[in-house]
Amino acid sequence: MKKISPLPNHVAIIMDGNGRWAEKRGLPRLAGHRAGTDNVHRIVEYFDDYGVKYLTLYAFSTENWRRPLEEVNGLLNILAQMIDRETRALHKKGARLRHLGKTDGLPPVLRDKVQKALELTKSNTGMNLSIAFDYGGRAEILEAVRRIIRDRISPEEITETLFSRYLYTADVPEPDLVIRTGGEIRLSNFLIWQTAYSEFYSTLALWPDFGKKEIEEALIAYSQRERRFGGLKAEGEAKEG
Repeated sequence: MKKISPLPNHVAIIMDGNGRWAEKRGLPRLAGHRAGTDNVHRIVEYFDDYGVKYLTLYAFSTENWRRPLEEVNGLLNILAQMIDRETRALHKKGARLRHLGKTDGLPPVLRDKVQKALELTKSNTGMNLSIAFDYGGRAEILEAVRRIIRDRISPEEITETLFSRYLYTADVPEPDLVIRTGGEIRLSNFLIWQTAYSEFYSTLALWPDFGKKEIEEALIAYSQRERRFGGLKAEGEAKEG
């Protein structure tokens, strides 16, 4: 493992390319989703080895409900199987599981599995693994606004800090690095408030093929970025154009 510095504290990944991975192999799309889910365990291990404290995976968006019913049901079943298979192992490693998004649209059995996994790991102090499932950035912001109104917060009290406390990610730091697999370069409604100053990295690797080599390349690219957060370079360096 290469020594890379600085490392991001929080990495968020848009896991794209499962369907294309399957189509290239003449397999049904669900085979790609299953291969992508199988890859999650390996990716969590790799980032944990690098000491990344927060990892967020974009698994299912609010828009994904529009996909064919067979695919949606298959994705729900795959999630249930992943929870059954991985929760105990993650708990043993000291990882804390978080869910970003809604749960009221999930089947009751799956919703119960999610809640039990969150409850089991809530006191762990290792990696924070957030799964964004039935998540949409715009929906998250609208829900935050509704809650602020319900709490009768006056306009003068509303700051960025206060608003952030009403998001699903209230106690999670903003992502330092957003990785998208599959070659696309867009957010797709993912953490649109939280990624205002995140670094972006796109890789051609489809999600089931995304592995240690691609992680290393992404982390090296991140370590070479200069993060200014809207400011200028330090005195004595060349100024921004």
